[in-house]
Amino acid sequence: MWRDPGAPTDSFYLIRPECADDVPKTKFKIKAGKTLSERRWRAAFSPEGYLDIAKTLSRIHRGGIHPSIRGEVWEFLLGCFDPRSTFDDREDIRKRRRVQYATWKEVCRQMDSVVGSGRIITAPLITEDGFPIQDPLNLLEANPNGNASDDPSVSQKEDSEQITDKRIIQWKLTLHQIGLDVVRTDRTLVYYEKQEHLSKLWDILAVYAWIDKDVGYCQGMSDLCSPMIMILDDEADAFWCFERLMRKLRGNFRCTDSSVGVETQLTSLASVIHILDPKLHQHIEALGGGDYLFAFRMLMVLFRREFSFGDSLYLWEMMWALEYDPDLYCMYEEPESMGKSEGSKKPKSSRQFGKFERENMKNGGNVGDQGPVPISVFLVASVLKEKSTKLLTEARGLDDVVKILNDITGNLDAKKACSGAMKLHKRYLRKVKTA
Repeated sequence: MWRDPGAPTDSFYLIRPECADDVPKTKFKIKAGKTLSERRWRAAFSPEGYLDIAKTLSRIHRGGIHPSIRGEVWEFLLGCFDPRSTFDDREDIRKRRRVQYATWKEVCRQMDSVVGSGRIITAPLITEDGFPIQDPLNLLEANPNGNASDDPSVSQKEDSEQITDKRIIQWKLTLHQIGLDVVRTDRTLVYYEKQEHLSKLWDILAVYAWIDKDVGYCQGMSDLCSPMIMILDDEADAFWCFERLMRKLRGNFRCTDSSVGVETQLTSLASVIHILDPKLHQHIEALGGGDYLFAFRMLMVLFRREFSFGDSLYLWEMMWALEYDPDLYCMYEEPESMGKSEGSKKPKSSRQFGKFERENMKNGGNVGDQGPVPISVFLVASVLKEKSTKLLTEARGLDDVVKILNDITGNLDAKKACSGAMKLHKRYLRKVKTA
């Protein structure tokens, strides 16, 4: 019987020819009958617009999402929309959010005219005391197109006066760091050869840095935001998709002088390995790696470096589908906006939850003081378990651990990694329950 060999997912995200040898090769393939197609996606909605999320999750588990509808599906997986809402409900929400984003962006533009101009800032233009930096080299680097002086929206006040508002100072200090990260983000993709795409990414991150008073902007966020602007045409829609993802991950970016934001997940990882493979955990501790900081990058940017661009997106949607909670939208929205749609009154079936979440529910869910351990931790644990023999026999120091883990780049299979994570999760819950 003839089988569809599938199309490589990276065929939808073109690599610059000169970078082809420098990026991991794709392993995931889009296959008819397995991948969630546009036809099946449209068929999952009722005439009013209610989404059969259970069927959608099942299909994503089998073969991911076709890139042509990825943006629409991600909006549901990340909690932008409630599957129990109607087409009209979602259109109203979308319009309201676009207006809100435009309002925030205008506030940012008033504080710095580069926002929304099509340019980006790559050099500091303000001191920590709020004084403008007038160094011509800095000004030139911040505006590589050389048109800042011709921009009538740049006022004399913006050029010369000291800023005293500490929040504005802090925000303006992050703008050049956002720019430096943006020009390095996914630079192997043809998509980012266009300045307009770079500036869209910069604008979204600049606006987010302003509205998130606690976290602002941290390195790594550009890697999480980049796919959003590629799969959603409207900048505001991409912003809200990123904002919802950050609600899941912003704890990773909370850093103080004494701790890193991702420390909670690293602690969970240590606990999982200690329970599932005590020998490996003991070996890692003996090497001085008991804090598991060598796994920092995997957890912080969700394996973006270990997979090709297309495969990392497939991994993300698999994770979100496995962890899906139908109450996600309601948890994120203000109380007064909840329960408006008729569909939201329907009782929830366990089928509407992802498989990973169902396992948590079945086993009591809140394991440990920090609540359920996210699937990303079990993904890292599955990698460590797969490399356990090599780690035990060849790692004589932390440098060896890092080298062995770096060797997985381009060799991981996203679907197998998720399957391995699910198996470890079940074992972990059983062991914790009987302990």
